[in-house]
Amino acid sequence: MSQQPFSWELLSKAPVVGIIRGLQPDDIDHILPVYREAGLTTIEITMNTAGATSIIQNARQHHAEGLNIGAGTVCTLDDLDLALDAGAQFVVTPVISKKVIKACVKRDIPIFPGAFTPSEIYKAWSLGASMVKVYPATSLGPEYIRDVKAPLNQLRLMPTGGISLDNMAAYFKAGADGLGIGSHLFDKALIQAKNWTGLKTHLQNFVSCMQAAMGQR
Repeated sequence: MSQQPFSWELLSKAPVVGIIRGLQPDDIDHILPVYREAGLTTIEITMNTAGATSIIQNARQHHAEGLNIGAGTVCTLDDLDLALDAGAQFVVTPVISKKVIKACVKRDIPIFPGAFTPSEIYKAWSLGASMVKVYPATSLGPEYIRDVKAPLNQLRLMPTGGISLDNMAAYFKAGADGLGIGSHLFDKALIQAKNWTGLKTHLQNFVSCMQAAMGQR
């Protein structure tokens, strides 16, 4: 799979990374165009989803227009090679793996490693992270992002975990550079019912909330 570069322009237009985990390939095929039509631009498929590499490959072949498609839950160099061979344009990890971060930096692949404490966040950044995934953000809340950014304002942070329509604006106002959103974005009931129109409306609500929050920064 040819490596079409990640578009930072697309991400800055809609700084949300949608996280697809454990969904069926057929459903993902329906979700990706709906996701793009709703105004979202960047999506990660986790490597612990069954058939992840073929899903990434298929997504890059058929849905690449206007979408950044990456791989999540990349923990090892083997995972990384599989993800990049499948055509992933960016990489997200749940933890700091120095080897994975360095390999991405060397290959000019955007890397969003997971970190929790200020020391971990700074370490990930100093190793070359493009943006640091602050995970799990659920227990920390938006104020934590504001507190970390106060002395470390050059860092780009992407809180992930427990982000919903109710709190996403607060995270943007606290200085988040992006948000990682999984189950709240990909509503299980709508997907099980194959209600793609309903899913599009649901995703558009997130886009409206995101645009309003970004307008107030």
